[in-house]
Amino acid sequence: MTILYFDCFAGAAGDMILGALLDAGLPFDQLKRALGSLAVDGWDVSVDRVIKTGVTATKFRVHAHAHTHAHAHHHDPAPAGHTHAGSGAASHAHSHHSLKEIEAAIGRSALSDAGKAKAITMFHRLATAEAAIHGMSIDQVHLHEVGAIDSIIDIVGAVFALEWFNADRIVVSPLNVGGGMVRSAHGVFPVPAPATVALLNNAPVYSSGIQSELLTPTGALILTEYASAYGPVPAMRVHKVGYGAGDRELSETPNVVRVLVGEADASASAMRVVTLECEIDDMNPQIFGHLMDTLYAAGALEVFYSAVQMKKNRPGTLMTIVARPEHREKLTDIVFRESTTIGVRYQEMSRDCLDREMVTVGTAVGSVRFKVARRNGQIVNAQPEFDDLAKLAAEKSIPIKEIQALAHKAWLER
Repeated sequence: MTILYFDCFAGAAGDMILGALLDAGLPFDQLKRALGSLAVDGWDVSVDRVIKTGVTATKFRVHAHAHTHAHAHHHDPAPAGHTHAGSGAASHAHSHHSLKEIEAAIGRSALSDAGKAKAITMFHRLATAEAAIHGMSIDQVHLHEVGAIDSIIDIVGAVFALEWFNADRIVVSPLNVGGGMVRSAHGVFPVPAPATVALLNNAPVYSSGIQSELLTPTGALILTEYASAYGPVPAMRVHKVGYGAGDRELSETPNVVRVLVGEADASASAMRVVTLECEIDDMNPQIFGHLMDTLYAAGALEVFYSAVQMKKNRPGTLMTIVARPEHREKLTDIVFRESTTIGVRYQEMSRDCLDREMVTVGTAVGSVRFKVARRNGQIVNAQPEFDDLAKLAAEKSIPIKEIQALAHKAWLER
């Protein structure tokens, strides 16, 4: 299981995230080629090595209209008179793009279909946040942050980069938001800025007391969109580390985002999970399917129902949810909101898991993916994906049990 861990002890911005991923191995030429496929004029990108409070890091730069574009990560406190990113105070004229223009550019880009959908979702989140703050519709909002070229590059670049790493799990530390006040086109606001707050999406935040805006809207957007969990470094074997630099020089803290790239450590203590349970005897059974889908979408690892006989000799349903400990509160809220139960039990426990991967095998009627499980490097189980079997059975008008037999035969003869 590949893990990315983002350590945001000095906050985060889009350029810092991309710098860290480039430092950790993302090929710059591939990133630049993917960004070029947007076919949006008036920009260029570059990378260089810088030192931030004694730490060597990669600086990702967006150049717009022959000037280096000011990223949102280097705001000064309001008394210094610095203007919030995207307000038009940079030394060159901004080139802003409408949401429809951005969607069209993403649609013609070289991102995968899933990547395009993810990028469009992120821009809609950003536009929705800005619209809510200013009391406008998405179509009416002035797209300072959404349409600026550096935001487009940072967001689309992050989507490409995270697809390139293809991590199974992305864990993010609590986010240092900074402190003080920041001046924007709409006035002076406390840190974090309103758009950043609107995009936090229940992420844990804190302030170390540094009087500067450390977490930008774009940084918050990217991290909350991809985070599987928040917390300390998970049990993992670190293969690579990357440092991405921001613009500002902080007095005592390196102004960098650190990313750790590695694999889940099978030799470490077993994965900790939490099990939630409750019995239900008074709910419309049609709701159970919707509840299960909602729980899985919110991060549940397993959800299952068991028939039980309850007090007063009533037949009921025992609902069991297995999840990571950091998701317990969110899942409990869903259970209380969506079901009729008035109580939920939970307990933490350890869980051992086999290493898993998908392997595609060709058969006489088409390709089938196998889920292959290993322990200590040895294959201990391999099963064909049922969805692939069902698809071939429907396409070829062959009983699914025959497709299954062909798949197992192809696996043994591979």
